[in-house]
Amino acid sequence: MTSRIFLSVLMTVAATIAAAQEQAVGIVQGAVVDPMHATVGNAEVTITGGSSPTVVRTDAEGRFSAAAPEGPYALTVTSPGFTPTTVTVVVRRDHPVMTRITLAVGGVREDVTVTASAGYRVPVISSATRTITPLRDVPQSVTVVTDALIRDQLMTSMSDVMRYVPGVTTHQGENNRDQVVIRGNSSSADFFVNGIRDDVQYYRDLYNLDRVETLKGPNALTFGRGGAGGVVNRVVKEAHSTTTREVLVQGGQFGNRRLTADLNLPLSSRVSVRLNAMLENSDSFRANVGSQRGGINPTLTFQSSARTRMTVGYEYLRDRRVADRGITSFQGRPADVPIATYFGDPQQSHVRADVHIAAAGVEHQFGRATLRNRLQVADYGRFYQNFVPGAANATRTLVTLTAYNNRTDRTNVFNQTDLTFSATTGAIAHTFLGGVEAGRQLTDNFRQTGFFNTTTSLDVPFSAPQVAVPLTFRQNATDADNHLRTLVAAAFIQDQVRLSRHVQLLGGVRFDRFDLRYHNNRTGETLQRPDNLVSPRAGLIVKPIDAISLYGSYSVSYLPSSGDQFSSLTVITQQVKPERFANYELGVKWDTMPGLSITGAVYRLDRTNTRATDPSDATRIIQTGAQRTDGFEAGVTGTVLPRWSVAGGYAYQDAYVRRATASARSGAVVAQVPRHTISLWNNVRLHRRVSAGLGIISRADMFAAIDNTVVLPGYVRTDGAAYFTVTRQVRLQLNVENLTDEKYYVNADSNTNISPGSPRTLRVALVSRF
Repeated sequence: MTSRIFLSVLMTVAATIAAAQEQAVGIVQGAVVDPMHATVGNAEVTITGGSSPTVVRTDAEGRFSAAAPEGPYALTVTSPGFTPTTVTVVVRRDHPVMTRITLAVGGVREDVTVTASAGYRVPVISSATRTITPLRDVPQSVTVVTDALIRDQLMTSMSDVMRYVPGVTTHQGENNRDQVVIRGNSSSADFFVNGIRDDVQYYRDLYNLDRVETLKGPNALTFGRGGAGGVVNRVVKEAHSTTTREVLVQGGQFGNRRLTADLNLPLSSRVSVRLNAMLENSDSFRANVGSQRGGINPTLTFQSSARTRMTVGYEYLRDRRVADRGITSFQGRPADVPIATYFGDPQQSHVRADVHIAAAGVEHQFGRATLRNRLQVADYGRFYQNFVPGAANATRTLVTLTAYNNRTDRTNVFNQTDLTFSATTGAIAHTFLGGVEAGRQLTDNFRQTGFFNTTTSLDVPFSAPQVAVPLTFRQNATDADNHLRTLVAAAFIQDQVRLSRHVQLLGGVRFDRFDLRYHNNRTGETLQRPDNLVSPRAGLIVKPIDAISLYGSYSVSYLPSSGDQFSSLTVITQQVKPERFANYELGVKWDTMPGLSITGAVYRLDRTNTRATDPSDATRIIQTGAQRTDGFEAGVTGTVLPRWSVAGGYAYQDAYVRRATASARSGAVVAQVPRHTISLWNNVRLHRRVSAGLGIISRADMFAAIDNTVVLPGYVRTDGAAYFTVTRQVRLQLNVENLTDEKYYVNADSNTNISPGSPRTLRVALVSRF
């Protein structure tokens, strides 16, 4: 049934495209010159702003030309011997853009790979509004971590990325999945890939990414349910029209071994293919903990005409690792044990994930309109089995262990169709957006409890908690064995209004029909909970000058009663209304100079309709609980000076329970939300072939859990790097994490599951482009 629905949608889209009136689109053209106004031939011009970049080259007279739909674009020009230069333009139909770009003399081309130049900054995005919009004109806080910053720091995980995202901390996630705390709200499901939901609990890799976008505040209009504190969107590299070949070989302490490849090949003027691949086999500073993973992601782009573009992609990710719940606590602090100490039996602790994601998209421009359709089918198989450290006794001689395993299988099918249309009414310009989304998710959950002979817990010596003991797994009375079917149907509209050169408005609303059907395989019970969710969004942007945007915004999102993983439903929670999240935000974005952006925002995020225990009847649930987060964020990204690039920011967060919830008293501080966090990465070119990097990460104290009894102490960590251009095609890179060998604790899953931070760690990478 579902396949017929989506086939019908695709046929409708195809018919619409075929029937569309063929009209001209906008043209970007110009010339590239040097400081003496001599033309620069064969310069590479990358036009960014659509779903993927368009790359053209200047001719012998320095001229270039390309067709593009209406909207804002960034033009980045690179040429050997010159400093890369980025300018922004706005394309309009029947009014060709004419631009003259002057390149400053720089070092040789390989210097670009050393300094990362303006590669830390992204001037335009489309995920925040589903339209191509300059980042400074998006009325919300957005942090983008680019491929250049990922490469310069040898990042491999989402937790690496979040170090440089103000207002976001990483949750331990039981050390078997990605989980983030955004503006005081924890989620393992608010992850997206190219704007489509990717909500299964697993560890994502970065080998195939162009960038990671973190959008703070509720984002229901563009992303749907959830997104309470924000969302994390991965943008995958797609095939383009320029030949590129890059291989990275990495090794380091604690058995770190990693290989990645990125190969792009244009087969013709219309067809390009790209292959990203990764292999890793690494150990850890944690005793007997390691991981093996591999991924492959081919993509194909077919530009059938200047107005129609199609993409197809598939990713397979295989992940195997030792499950590791960290260390316990004692007397309100992480236990004073060596940071390598493992609690439990690593031979019986493992995590497996197999992820298949296939996607296809089509984009067509006709006149002032753009029609987009994207279909994504994903299959996830995930299993983990682990030992869980419990509390230590009063004399610190024994600690309790428990164990369990859990399997989740999920199949997601989502289809999105957007129509964007530009129009003017007098002096007022509009960008209208309308769209629909349909989705179906099938999930199976099966959990078993570990039994040590006949008991479900085991006391082991505190001084030697790594054990090898007989253990069997079987279902306990409350272990999950269920099947869930989730149907989603949504429609949304939005209007971006330019009242004048200095004032813009954004307004829209989304309607979601979320229908959950839950079947308990153990009891045969079937429950159903449908929700109709209406999520508005509004924003005002005031621009005293083009480079500065002052904004205010309001947005709302909802989380159904089954939670962000909709893994269970009971006769009690079946009656519970969705939680509501409302965000109020004021901010400023300033592009102080070409290549540098400074941002700041103050906000209040209210979470209401949370569950609480009825004070007159402990067996009943009422929805009077509330949580609030007040905060301030500041960020800086880009090039301060021609030889100095930066990325980072500061966040202040005050997240607390306003009215008692089922898990916390009124006034309790929200777990794993530090009051202050600072991060700043610097990349400085010291010589034509040599650059150095220095990063500082600082975090204040935070509580491990909502009961506020265990504190994770604050810390300051410094990282360093050195980059050497060996030849025109080869770069050698040295990264040192935790230069001062600081002992610290990164995060937790509970008061007795705490993750130590890594000691000083050296990694070396060799990057070859050919």
